[in-house]
Amino acid sequence: MGVIRPGPATALPDGLHGLPGPRLVIGARYDQSPVGPYLELAVCEPARRGGHVGMCVTTMVVNSVEARRGGRVNWGMPKELGTLDWLVDGDARVLSWAERGVTLRATPVGPPLPLLLPFRTIQMGSDGAMATTARLRGRGRLARVEMATGHDDPLAWTAGGHPGAIVSSARLVMGEACRSAAPVVARARTRPAPEPALALAPDSGD
Repeated sequence: MGVIRPGPATALPDGLHGLPGPRLVIGARYDQSPVGPYLELAVCEPARRGGHVGMCVTTMVVNSVEARRGGRVNWGMPKELGTLDWLVDGDARVLSWAERGVTLRATPVGPPLPLLLPFRTIQMGSDGAMATTARLRGRGRLARVEMATGHDDPLAWTAGGHPGAIVSSARLVMGEACRSAAPVVARARTRPAPEPALALAPDSGD
C-alpha cells in the first residue's frame, strides 16, 4: 500500500471533520456473512469527531437488500443498492458498478504475506455518532489498481492508477457499534471470498 497525492475535499456528514491521510477504495466479494453472500464497493476517508478518530465511509454500494439494511442499522454505513459484477481476469480481480459506470481493477505484483489490519470507523447515524472497531485478517499481496469512472461522477477523483493490495482468504470482524446516546452491541463475522480487492485512493492532506 502507499499514500497517493491529495484529491479534492469530499463533504463529510455534519458533525465530522476531515483529516489528512489516505482515502481507501475497497471492493469485496463476501462468500459468507450473517446476511448471506454479497458484493460491496466502498470509499472511506479519515475523519474525526472531537477526540475520536476513524475512517468514515462516504460511499458504499451493495447488491443485497439484507446487507444494506444491516449496515445502516448496526453501524451507520450509508449503504445503497446497486448492480455489481465481480470478474476474475487471470490474476486480476475486477468489480464493476453498473449504474455509475465505476470499475475497480486490481492486479497483484508481489508475493502473498500474512495481513492483520485493525481499524476504526466513525459514522453519523440517525441518532448521533457511531464508532466501531474492526479487524481484517488474511493474506495480502501488493497490487496495481486502476479506477475508472465517468468524467462527471462524484467519484471521478479516484480515477487512474493507484498502489493497493489484494487480500485473499480473509475474515472481517466488526466489533461493537457505540452510539452517542447509548452503546449498542452488534458483532458480526464476515468472510470475504478469496479475492477481495483493496485499493488506496488520494488522501485529503497536503
